[in-house]
Amino acid sequence: MACLAAVPDPRSPRGIRHRLVYVLALAAAAVLAGASSLSAVGEWVADAPVNALVALGGEPDRLTGRCPAPDESTIRRVLARVDGDALDRAVSRWLAARRPEPRQPRGAGAKRRRRLRALAVDGKSLRGAARANGRKIHLLAAVDHTSGLVLAQLDVGEKTGETTCFKPLLDTIGDVSGVVVTSDALHTQRAHAEYLTGRGAHYIVIVKGNQKKLFAQLKALPWGQAPLHDRSRARGHGRREIRRIKVCTVSDLLFPAACQAVQLKRRRVDRKSGKTTITTVHAVTSLTSDQAAPAQLATLIRGHWQVEALHHVRDVTFAEDASQLRTGNAARAMATCRNLAIGALRLSGAVNIAAGLRHNARDPNRPLALLELT
Repeated sequence: MACLAAVPDPRSPRGIRHRLVYVLALAAAAVLAGASSLSAVGEWVADAPVNALVALGGEPDRLTGRCPAPDESTIRRVLARVDGDALDRAVSRWLAARRPEPRQPRGAGAKRRRRLRALAVDGKSLRGAARANGRKIHLLAAVDHTSGLVLAQLDVGEKTGETTCFKPLLDTIGDVSGVVVTSDALHTQRAHAEYLTGRGAHYIVIVKGNQKKLFAQLKALPWGQAPLHDRSRARGHGRREIRRIKVCTVSDLLFPAACQAVQLKRRRVDRKSGKTTITTVHAVTSLTSDQAAPAQLATLIRGHWQVEALHHVRDVTFAEDASQLRTGNAARAMATCRNLAIGALRLSGAVNIAAGLRHNARDPNRPLALLELT
């Protein structure tokens, strides 16, 4: 509640019946109970018991004991006008304060194998609301590798792109010294690398054709003579996968502060069709060989998919892409509530987000416990 109280109220003080923090808390609790639309949010609020409404900031009537709650139209108007950036900062602040420290290995060589904290940066478009107010809604997020919590989110305007919002996004996060930032080839930009190293952070970036000289330099390295440093196997999503990684320490890479070049080969076999595909990925990192072993680099590159997992849950479990909210900031506010719901469930140890939402839906007090309001 203290974090939500920092969000400015866009409404005129005259005629306000429900405080902003109350409306936002109701929306957050409803989404945590599985509400995937504003209609569902309104229905959950209408059915919520008095004790839940009071815990979420409602003020009961002294004579009747009843607690007035906003209807769906009020919630819709408030979310459409709320400051999306301020709401994202409030939710990210609450999640960041509860982010667990990564477990560190023990025993011989533990110092060398120290687990690094990492953030994955990637964007997602809200397809159903893609033409809200004549513009495309595209959200860029920074997700913690270990916990899957969204630590920052920013709306990418229609007249700009993800690359211009990279620095403003990470500026909203406090100290990032020692943190490894992973991103796709779109963010393989020299300015991004200089920005991260200037803040004491590290990077691992995928290199493709948008950095032609660097890509050619990486492909020309003597990978055939380099030893295989790590190999891992995995099963899932109807396929078997073998990943092999080779790492070279190179001092003249055409990228700021780059210390190591990485070649990752993925061999995937579709268990149904038997079709085999082999993909080769090149990357560069500012981490030295003393700071990260090849196995750690492979884990960090694979850990970038944490942000893709977030987008998948929002699409499949919350049906985000099917939502056609097109009024003001309502679509973005609901996406922020979904980030909060997913983060709160993951902090509680939930593995299956859909099952966690169904569990919360059976008791209106369960979302309050996850939000630490009871």
